[in-house]
Amino acid sequence: MAQYAATTSVTSEKSRNEIERTLRRYGADDFAYATNRSQAMIAFVAHNRQVRFILPMPDPGAREFTHTPTGRAKAPGAREEAYEQAIRQRWRALALMVKAKLEAVDSGIVSFEQEFLPHIILPGGQTVYQQIAPGIEQSYASGALAPLLAIGGTHGD
Repeated sequence: MAQYAATTSVTSEKSRNEIERTLRRYGADDFAYATNRSQAMIAFVAHNRQVRFILPMPDPGAREFTHTPTGRAKAPGAREEAYEQAIRQRWRALALMVKAKLEAVDSGIVSFEQEFLPHIILPGGQTVYQQIAPGIEQSYASGALAPLLAIGGTHGD
């Protein structure tokens, strides 16, 4: 399957700016981003919730950047371009994801909490996902799962 925006020429900065404009258009009050060598982060406040997305950055030393598909070493300029392309692709994908989630909420398909729940920051600084992921893993490991097609709960759960 082809990777979304695999050949984009849109810079990471333009994608971040687009994300911020999109968030503001859909009512977000605050926006922040930070980056280091291994990841980038965007955070915002919307619907009285703090939300954080972590965007893993590719490893510049990964073989996909250092070598051609036939195994030959890439020239330094080609390595840098391949690495930068991967970063641009990830930022474009994040921009698409954020826009799609906000549009789904705005269209009434899902509530804000349903769509953003894993990324909502709890008072201790962890996201909901970080808080509950170990329990999910433990549930699968123990085999204590509800049947896949079990239907229950209230509408919207």
